[in-house]
Amino acid sequence: MTTRVALSIAGSDPSGGAGLQADLKTFHRLGVYGEAVVTLITVQNTRGVTRVEVMAPDLVLEQIHAVCCDIPPHAAKIGALGNSAVVEAIAAAAAQSFTFPLVIDPVMISKHGAALMDEEAQRALATQLIPRAFLLTPNLEEAAVLAGFPVTDIASMRKAAEKLVSLGAKNVLVKGGHLDAEEAVDVLFEPEHGFREFSSPRIATRHTHGTGCTYSAAITAELAKGSTLREAIGSAKKFITEAIRTAPALGSGTGPLNHHA
Repeated sequence: MTTRVALSIAGSDPSGGAGLQADLKTFHRLGVYGEAVVTLITVQNTRGVTRVEVMAPDLVLEQIHAVCCDIPPHAAKIGALGNSAVVEAIAAAAAQSFTFPLVIDPVMISKHGAALMDEEAQRALATQLIPRAFLLTPNLEEAAVLAGFPVTDIASMRKAAEKLVSLGAKNVLVKGGHLDAEEAVDVLFEPEHGFREFSSPRIATRHTHGTGCTYSAAITAELAKGSTLREAIGSAKKFITEAIRTAPALGSGTGPLNHHA
């Protein structure tokens, strides 16, 4: 059997709930070998983020080259990148050598409200990196920033997904976890197949730290195993729902999920 490999290109969360730590836990739980390239380092816990330091672009690129030339991944995901220089460097690397599905989770703001990407980086993301995405997975706020209009319901989620495909992403999954509704509904747009909704019961809990990271990592793991996009999202949706439902209630703030779910 060939061991399936997934790569995370993301920031570090020392509390282990989000970022590359959450990605690696998710990869392991779902049966793929995980690799991680560090793009930025945060000082954070369940109560908040107090410091963010972005890696030098050449250091990020050297990490990518080191893993891809030795243990090439079958799929990869991108999380927090920090600034335009890192975005541009990764976009160039993706254009030259990424032959695997790339899931981009456009992390702009932490769960606690800390900015993880400035406006210049957002523009670079939209023009240079999103066109490399096999799947783009914004939440409502990120979709609104990238699409340029408010995203507040299913109709505007569909509109935003179409707009983001027009920016070059092959497929877009707009996550509706922040909708004011009984169901947590995510909207997938595949230009060749149209729209599909993935729904799960909303769980009343404050422990949702790292939800976006974990969800996109689960999709990436399933893609690495050879699943179709819809299969990967369906499986990941079940995993993230159970991870939220069984969250271990750690910390005094917004706690992490259960990555053993």
